[in-house]
Amino acid sequence: MAIVKSKLLKQLLNNYPNFLKKDLEKFTDIILNEIKRSLKKGERVEFRGFGVFSTNIQKSRISRNPQTGEKIHTPEKRTIHFKMSKELFKKLNNEE
Repeated sequence: MAIVKSKLLKQLLNNYPNFLKKDLEKFTDIILNEIKRSLKKGERVEFRGFGVFSTNIQKSRISRNPQTGEKIHTPEKRTIHFKMSKELFKKLNNEE
């Protein structure tokens, strides 16, 4: 089951009933926009106990269209890399 922004907001509302919904929406928007801005600038985003988001540069290359076999030039692009923390790894693998 994936968590979407609306489910995250519902959980936050349940856990913090004294906050208004619009304030929690602004709060999550600010956090997500800061993460996007930092990754766009090429910076790392680290959440202690959860993991690190960073960007990698995928070099340009010549690839093939699988249907026609035609060669296609794929330009250089940036991808997001996630590395989980040791704590999260242990929790996922029931090692605690």
